[in-house]
Amino acid sequence: MLNLRRWKANVALWIGFISTLSAVILFQPIQPALSQTSPVSSSRSSEIRGVWLTNVDSDVLFSRVRLEGAIEKLAELNFNTIYPTVWNWGYTVYPSEVAKQTFGVMVDPRVPELAIRDTLADTITLGHQHGFTVIPWFEFGFMTTAESEIAALYPDWVTQRRDGTKTWQDTIYQRLWLNPFKPEVQRFILDLILEIVTNYDVDGIQFDDHLGLPDEFGYDDYTVQLYKQEHQGQAPPANSQDPTWVRWRADKITAFMQRVFQEVKAKKSNILISVSPNNYIFAYNHFLQDWRLWQQRGYVEELIVQLYRDSLYAFETEMKRPEVQDAKEHILTAIGVLAGLKDKSVSIQQVLEQVQSVRREGFPGVSFFFYETLWNLSEESEGDRQAVFQTLFDSPASRPDLYRVRE
Repeated sequence: MLNLRRWKANVALWIGFISTLSAVILFQPIQPALSQTSPVSSSRSSEIRGVWLTNVDSDVLFSRVRLEGAIEKLAELNFNTIYPTVWNWGYTVYPSEVAKQTFGVMVDPRVPELAIRDTLADTITLGHQHGFTVIPWFEFGFMTTAESEIAALYPDWVTQRRDGTKTWQDTIYQRLWLNPFKPEVQRFILDLILEIVTNYDVDGIQFDDHLGLPDEFGYDDYTVQLYKQEHQGQAPPANSQDPTWVRWRADKITAFMQRVFQEVKAKKSNILISVSPNNYIFAYNHFLQDWRLWQQRGYVEELIVQLYRDSLYAFETEMKRPEVQDAKEHILTAIGVLAGLKDKSVSIQQVLEQVQSVRREGFPGVSFFFYETLWNLSEESEGDRQAVFQTLFDSPASRPDLYRVRE
């Protein structure tokens, strides 16, 4: 009986405790969802914290004052890497002798400010002053605009579909694709790359999904004849996704990547070769980019996979793909996170969750597309978004050691 009375007393005490605790919880003010998410610790001393600076829907590169303000804010928020565009819309964004000699235009003529200052030089100087790694980005790769001087002067440099059409619709814009299999085109792109490597104190060079070719292209006379020479006179398959045809073209682009790597390293061995492609299946089948092979053969030292997904499940599924996990074991492999587009706002909650997920999966960092949508082009307030980045990157971090990853 004594034990029974003790048991009843203990039960009464526990009921009282639980009732009190429930009352405390019940009357706590409801916090916004964002405040309930605890970011994965950013106390790591090494992490890629990058952002792309483009001249599409952004004027950050067009004014030294604006550029300086942007870099100071990024430094304040503990970013450490910037990828400024240098080749876009069929023009260079820096004064290029190669471009001038090739098609008569030294720098993008649509932006008067670019003619009176060297944007790339300013970006490198300001970036290095604030401790940034600066990696110029060939945003257009083999792509150009339908109105570009280079396409008008060298129509045989432009490739086409089997039906003879050449225009590729990119949202509201009409693009053309320079033929990546033509020696003159390869030499032009290589000369642009080497011009930057030689003349500027850059830390690397980056290419993205446009250093490839949409699979429906490649039926121009030059490429057809080249294919026939290597296939006993047989013409390319009518099906642009025929596995043999895809593999042949992808291998040609892989050979070009090898040339890029070798020629850049011969010029400056410390230049980092970076690529930011789409997921592998899409990149290979639809843009002829065999980036898995590139990294296996050592032509790529930094890989930033574009995972622009709204669904966290889809985002995490892509991160766990075997080719991504394999790359992570051999080279610097980070994840590209979409911060928004001009016509598509991405919530800071989504950005936060994706960065947390990247850290949980053990990747060495992220890069955001693109600068303006970090906090300027957004439905949310600039202050609220910057506060989240301040929480995510709460202390400075150096970039991971490339050679340590290789070991």
